[in-house]
Amino acid sequence: MTTLDSTDYQVTGSNETALFTLKAYRGEGMLLLAMNWKEGQPPKDFVGFSIEYKEPNGDKFFALKNRLSFTNDKGKVSTDSTSSLLAPFQKFRWVHFPRNADLKGLFTYKVKPVFMNDKNELSYGESQIVNIELRRETYPDILNVTFTRGYVSSQAFVDRYQSDGGIAALLPPVAKAGLDYVPTHPEANEALPWMGFEATAEILKLLDEAIADGEAEVKIVAYDLNLPEVVTQLEKLGERLKIIIDNSTGHGDYDSAETEAAKRLYQSSKGNVKRQHLGNLQHNKTIVVDGAKMQVAVCGSTNFSWRGFYVQANNALIVRGKDAIQPLVDAFNNYWKCDDVKNYGQTTSAEWNTLPLNGIDAKISFSPHSSSNALLDKIAADMGQNTKSNLLYSLAFLYQTDGPIKDAIGKLTANDDMFVYGISDKKTGGLDFHKPNGNISPVYASELSKNVPEPFKSEPNAGIGTRMHHKFVIIDFNTPDARVYLGSYNFSSTADRKNGENLLLIKDRKIAIAYMIEALRIFDHYHFRVSQKESTKTGKILSLTRPPRNLEDKAWWEEYYTDAVKIKDRELFA
Repeated sequence: MTTLDSTDYQVTGSNETALFTLKAYRGEGMLLLAMNWKEGQPPKDFVGFSIEYKEPNGDKFFALKNRLSFTNDKGKVSTDSTSSLLAPFQKFRWVHFPRNADLKGLFTYKVKPVFMNDKNELSYGESQIVNIELRRETYPDILNVTFTRGYVSSQAFVDRYQSDGGIAALLPPVAKAGLDYVPTHPEANEALPWMGFEATAEILKLLDEAIADGEAEVKIVAYDLNLPEVVTQLEKLGERLKIIIDNSTGHGDYDSAETEAAKRLYQSSKGNVKRQHLGNLQHNKTIVVDGAKMQVAVCGSTNFSWRGFYVQANNALIVRGKDAIQPLVDAFNNYWKCDDVKNYGQTTSAEWNTLPLNGIDAKISFSPHSSSNALLDKIAADMGQNTKSNLLYSLAFLYQTDGPIKDAIGKLTANDDMFVYGISDKKTGGLDFHKPNGNISPVYASELSKNVPEPFKSEPNAGIGTRMHHKFVIIDFNTPDARVYLGSYNFSSTADRKNGENLLLIKDRKIAIAYMIEALRIFDHYHFRVSQKESTKTGKILSLTRPPRNLEDKAWWEEYYTDAVKIKDRELFA
């Protein structure tokens, strides 16, 4: 039995002479650094934090770069990112994607407070240093949490790829053209893996391994299926493949990519293809590989499509082991036998089933449920009644889904004792949860489109369709009761009672923290863009704030000690 190391998800700086505290949280290909001043408020000349890091077995530190900078003598800012030693981060937390996050060993992070005198000269205080392992696989050979990048609307995408053709040269114009589409972008071979991040790489690798196994049987349930490389891989499996493909409105059309994929796979698998939509949708995205050499399963929110892999913010959970894949095998077999909601709701797969993961407390269930085993109200009750301190979420379609989940989030957001952050896939409409001194309403995916203030550039809008596609809720990530609900399940009555869906409940701090960091990085990314997009287009240059020079000036950090939301934020993570 593999020994789980459940203590490596966070580390704390130990320099008692430093003026601030530092915590580092391990994420999936990323980490969160959280800082807080030790005593009282920082001095007025404190202008932020510099961050440097060193790779495992490395001999030099690299400074993280900041897109914002101080204005120069002419009132201009740098159009290039600047070392945080010269342009410190004016934040009390920061998410970083190290270049080689999958290296084995300890990454070293060094954070220093930066000060500026009345001559605009910078000086540095005592540093805090932390060492943390960031290997990509969450629990090696047991469970791996993976994410797509979901950053098509970003300055990073613009810097890397926009000038060479942008998003229009990377993605098909419509979903039904997906299986025949070939990107014309000259950097497509680099851009698409960057966009797909770990989830895409791991799913494609898994299919390659299943082909190479020679004996492995592969069972798949697919909603969107329009990616040529996936369908080509599945064809190579021959009769070892058995697949269910959604045929709801759009997918079931004669000229859809899903219909074309079904025809091709019907031929290669000798008829092992089933079309299905149950009461509404067959909305699952699951893969099960069952062979002598490997027993692996994938579930979560990631569709096997261009947008699912390369545009949307998605997650895919990968589990390993004969016992671990059995609930997904059973669910597939029950879907194959049951074409209607009533019959599936009476199967054992519609109940909560233990997901055996060598010591990780995890359960899995598949929709549609019956009235006797429906889960939506129970999840809402857990959120609304049992959340002690904090709730973070990333829920596609929350804005348009009335019901107990929306009600529970509304009540928690209105509670000044709670910390609540969340993102939905588009403008939140009636989700008006904001209080003057409380939490903020869900942010939605947006881009910096035009009239963008310096030093930022206009970003692509990522085409038509959902960008924020996650479906997860994290409760009390910083307590022994930390837990995550996740899957393809949209936390709606339709997902609960009509669709085919996967839903998991995992009680594990390391996994909760991984999803917490993902929630924060997506929320912060789009919160900034929404704020800029909705503000008056003044053309004001965005720059770092110098220390107060006059009585009416304020230090950049003052709102973190006066605004209720930012006080909670600063104290909760650090």
